[in-house]
Amino acid sequence: MTTSRTVPSVSVTYARNGGSTKSNELGMRVMQERAYEKRGEQYLLIKSPPASGKSRALMFIALDKLANQGLKQAIIVVPEKSIGSSFADEPLSKFGFWTDWTVTPKWNLCNAPGEEGGKVNAVETFLNSDDKVLVCTHATFRFAVDKFGVEAFDNRLIAVDEFHHVSANPNNKLGQHLGEFIARDKVHVVAMTGSYFRGDAEAVLAPHDESRFDTVTYTYYEQLNGYEYLKTLDIGYFFYSGSYADDILSVLDADEKTIVHIPNVNSRESTKDKHREVEHIIDALGEWQGTDPTTGFQLVKTPEGRILKIADLVDDEASKRDKVSAALKDPAQKNNRDHVDIIVALGMAKEGFDWIWCEHALTVGYRASLTEIIQIIGRATRDAKGKTRARFTNLIAEPDASEEAVTEAVNDTLKAIAASLLMEQVLAPRFNFTPKTPQSGPVDGFDYGEGGYDPEKSNVGFNEESGQFQIEIKGLAEPKSKEADRICREDLNEVIAAFVQDKQALERGLFDGEHAGGETLPEELTQVRMGKIVKDKFPELDDEDQEAVRQHAVAALNLTQKAKEIAVTGPDVEKGNTALIDGVRRYAMDVRELDIDLIDRINPFGEAYAILAKTMSEESLKQVAAIISGKRVNLTPDEARELARRAVRFKQERGRLPSVTSPDPWEKRMAEGIAFLARMKAEAENA
Repeated sequence: MTTSRTVPSVSVTYARNGGSTKSNELGMRVMQERAYEKRGEQYLLIKSPPASGKSRALMFIALDKLANQGLKQAIIVVPEKSIGSSFADEPLSKFGFWTDWTVTPKWNLCNAPGEEGGKVNAVETFLNSDDKVLVCTHATFRFAVDKFGVEAFDNRLIAVDEFHHVSANPNNKLGQHLGEFIARDKVHVVAMTGSYFRGDAEAVLAPHDESRFDTVTYTYYEQLNGYEYLKTLDIGYFFYSGSYADDILSVLDADEKTIVHIPNVNSRESTKDKHREVEHIIDALGEWQGTDPTTGFQLVKTPEGRILKIADLVDDEASKRDKVSAALKDPAQKNNRDHVDIIVALGMAKEGFDWIWCEHALTVGYRASLTEIIQIIGRATRDAKGKTRARFTNLIAEPDASEEAVTEAVNDTLKAIAASLLMEQVLAPRFNFTPKTPQSGPVDGFDYGEGGYDPEKSNVGFNEESGQFQIEIKGLAEPKSKEADRICREDLNEVIAAFVQDKQALERGLFDGEHAGGETLPEELTQVRMGKIVKDKFPELDDEDQEAVRQHAVAALNLTQKAKEIAVTGPDVEKGNTALIDGVRRYAMDVRELDIDLIDRINPFGEAYAILAKTMSEESLKQVAAIISGKRVNLTPDEARELARRAVRFKQERGRLPSVTSPDPWEKRMAEGIAFLARMKAEAENA
């Protein structure tokens, strides 16, 4: 057994005010009401967590578009057949809406037998009929557009569920088709996603297309804060050595309703025999008692005498796996907590899988897609009676110097940390940043703490109901264009996702920063590296807007990190959902002035390193640091150019260029950037 132990890298506690589960007079929850208010928009993007009711929100909007906005038909497009059931008939009028949602059985092509060719022909028959709603998979829809052209869908609503499957990449057919629909401009599009960033950090739509969409955002904070039962969510990673199957009971608690995702057979963590791994897990939990003839669940007697019901979705024998899968989806058992105890899966039980009782999502091995991690965590964040705590654990093999694949192991470790940092941002309240000026004043609806609003200081206000911070920062650049303003309001997590997935930023920020005895300055990350990422991600923005986006993204990331540090170590650890809020407020009070230069001088990865140091053995930590420091490149031409650009700003503010002899390490670094470019130029002239 390893001596490692699980350390939650994120632990968030919420108020449980019941707001997100209450319905209005039309039977709409908060998120659905917010989306319905935008029902007249031609292009609508709904960003909302799993289990927040996106499917029903779409029903309300689609019914209005069909009845009141003159659209002929609604086509609902889902990534896989199983998700088609989310759009089954709903008696909406029973809860106050003016009509019901009905799908003629033959037009839910997710349930239809046969090959794609037959389903594509069915799409054509539907388009020529007077029926109103069709449900099909992304694949069927792509083939239908290929065969009939975008014009065949004129004057219809195209609703794309799990929109993160779409990409602006020319090889992504669905993304290409959506671009064509938007260019033709004769359909309405409602796009829905439970992910706040793409796992591959690739744009979902081209910028000119994305700007056409009106966005409805419902945050994880609002969703979880408004639950009735679930109060605390822990997210952590656990390092082990040897075979994970030998150590899984260190993190798998048989008393918790758990989904275990075993590693992909091509991953480092896999033993290459997935069936043996499942048998090993079952054996570790207790004594096998046979198989339930009705459900196909494995029955296991624990040492305490309890009979566990374990659903094995890894079995390659289709008839067995389908029986288990059907038992899990049995609507009669949806509210039965005792129906199943543990689900073991590999590629299943992720997106769209609904088991409200899940308390622990345990994933073995790093998942390359951050979107996939969000989806897996979403399995545990359902609200259910008596379920007060949920957790996600990522079980990762500790890097081992004797392994040939040590660099791969380090990469997996870095990716797990990136995912953890991102989840902190996703789970935190929403940040609204404004520059601190003599004209600044309090904003209605925001609580500014004990002393109230202080006109002499940078203030931090919080609105409990909306889950939003209002934070004043001296020297903050404001976005000028509509698109930059949209990014600062809606897409900061997209920017942060690209930053924390940037290998160089992660490696140098974690293992070459001052906290780790290294030489990388925080500004090299917050200004140079983040600056480059924003430039690459939003080339259509001018320099001023790029700088505004950079500052807002750095402020969101670093204030979350400082708040977490204070919340974890301060006297408010037990104050639950106010800990993060108090952490941000205390940090703002502790510093003389909350200004952007001060925020730029915080290493975004310092707190993550502190948690890693508690989680990983000291020997492994040193080994990883040695690998990273061995790869350090002193300066690249791109970094030198970015340093020179920062030096120009410095000259505009101070009236002089940075000095290479300055005692301020950041000023010295900018001067080194100028000198590096001068040497490059001289060498080119002498060549």
